[in-house]
Amino acid sequence: MILALESSCDESAAALFDPARGIVGEWVNSQIEKHRPYGGVVPELASREHLANFPPILSMVAEKLAGERPEKIVVTRGPGLAACLAMGVAAAKALALEYKCPVAGANHLLGHAWSAFLDFHAQDPASYSERLAAILPHLGLVVSGGNSILFEMGADLTPRILAQTVDDAAGEALDKGAKLLGMPYPGGPLVEKTAQGGNPKKYRFPRAFARTLEPRFSFSGLKTSLRYLIEKMDDATLAAELPDICAGYQAAVVEALSGKVRVFLKAGNYKSLGVTGGVSNNRLLRAQAAALAEKFKIPLLIPHPRHTGDNAAMIAFAAWAYPAGAPVVPAEALEIDPSLKMDGVAG
Repeated sequence: MILALESSCDESAAALFDPARGIVGEWVNSQIEKHRPYGGVVPELASREHLANFPPILSMVAEKLAGERPEKIVVTRGPGLAACLAMGVAAAKALALEYKCPVAGANHLLGHAWSAFLDFHAQDPASYSERLAAILPHLGLVVSGGNSILFEMGADLTPRILAQTVDDAAGEALDKGAKLLGMPYPGGPLVEKTAQGGNPKKYRFPRAFARTLEPRFSFSGLKTSLRYLIEKMDDATLAAELPDICAGYQAAVVEALSGKVRVFLKAGNYKSLGVTGGVSNNRLLRAQAAALAEKFKIPLLIPHPRHTGDNAAMIAFAAWAYPAGAPVVPAEALEIDPSLKMDGVAG
């Protein structure tokens, strides 16, 4: 049994994972309503909320364990907000002393990468390794508020980055675009909802590096293009054109992602495609990913919605599936790394 904690941003989360059964318990406390009035996550507020949220969550964990001792404690050590990561690491160290078990520091991005396989494992835990081998090499896309990363994973199970953002992430571009349009935080889902009634071809926004093997994404120019457009409109015009603007803006974000996936699928010999992270809930992105998977005749792996945002289930699972991404260290040596990269390198 692995007990995992996640506190990299504004979700306080814990999960219990048993390799023979899968996720046997998970708890998440979201802080969205706390941060909504400020238009984004306030680190000091988030860390205080973690301090208040973890005790009741860990009480429920203890009740679920019913006296059983975890094999190890795994906690996100980076990347993320320093004050928030510190809360989770402090809790993990205390739990390691209480349960007298080892503690490991996990890479949050690897958690997202491996979350694609959570449901795949749950289908039949006993045959997971054999079934996994049959869908490698794997092409994965991690898209969230803070990251846009395309990676591949072969038989050695080590993710290798193929492309990543050089400025804003996809989710960040959607949220910042929504803010420019006067929408409250978090704005990405509101852009998607508003876009449903719009024409995505009326306003065309840039798709940087789409459909090329260039190893990068970029969304800052997209945001600037939106700002220039709405500066030319009065309030009445903007209100009338909002559905079309949102549709065009969303299409640009999604096609920058799916276009990159398409060219790498064509250039490689991948046997599965994964899309993970909070933005993987976007229906247009899911539809385009599904179309690509069908075109290349490979399975599409997208986590259950509860595992797309920040959660501890993905941390627990990744620590078991890819132990190299969550190395065990003495509790006193466990430290946070707010700028940790997917490949384990500090930013």
